[in-house]
Amino acid sequence: MKHIIIFASGAGTNARAIMQYFRHYPDVKIEAIICNKPKAGVIDVAQEFQVPYYLITRKDLYETDNVLNLLQRPETDLIVLAGFLWLIPENILQAFPGKIINIHPALLPSHGGAGMYGKKVHESVIHAKDQETGITIHYLNEKYDDGEVIVQKAVAVEPDDTAESLAKKVHELEHAWYPKTIAQLLGIDSVKDEGRMT
Repeated sequence: MKHIIIFASGAGTNARAIMQYFRHYPDVKIEAIICNKPKAGVIDVAQEFQVPYYLITRKDLYETDNVLNLLQRPETDLIVLAGFLWLIPENILQAFPGKIINIHPALLPSHGGAGMYGKKVHESVIHAKDQETGITIHYLNEKYDDGEVIVQKAVAVEPDDTAESLAKKVHELEHAWYPKTIAQLLGIDSVKDEGRMT
């Protein structure tokens, strides 16, 4: 049995895509959702899929071992950040080397770093007049959007695109490729070589 824990702060669209995908894998279990916002939509998603969720505070994450202890019962095979906006602290990074991944709604290293999330990323892409954007799935380290890249997938930026239309295109890539990449990392599926791979 492979065990996944998802960290999320927002609406939970990626968490939903992941949970839907792994419904068909009896050997994969989404153990929990860890969330830092009491009114986040991802809590409703967790309840819909009957996945336990835990609300955490900054103190829980940065000043205690509460979150680390949660991740170690049972042993967690992969920690997946799906729109989680706090840095993961050193004690967790050290306990799970190569087992924590994140998804960013742009082609890193462009349009990444502290404060670059959601609509801000897509506005930055348009302002830069980039001809393409996309997603980057990467391992986590101690800096925002800085870890080793696992997969990138690109989509064209059209002249009439807005932040909203780009967000829709990028969400489609996220929902298609994040679950597949997680499956590949767990050794239970293979990602087809389509688009840009690294």
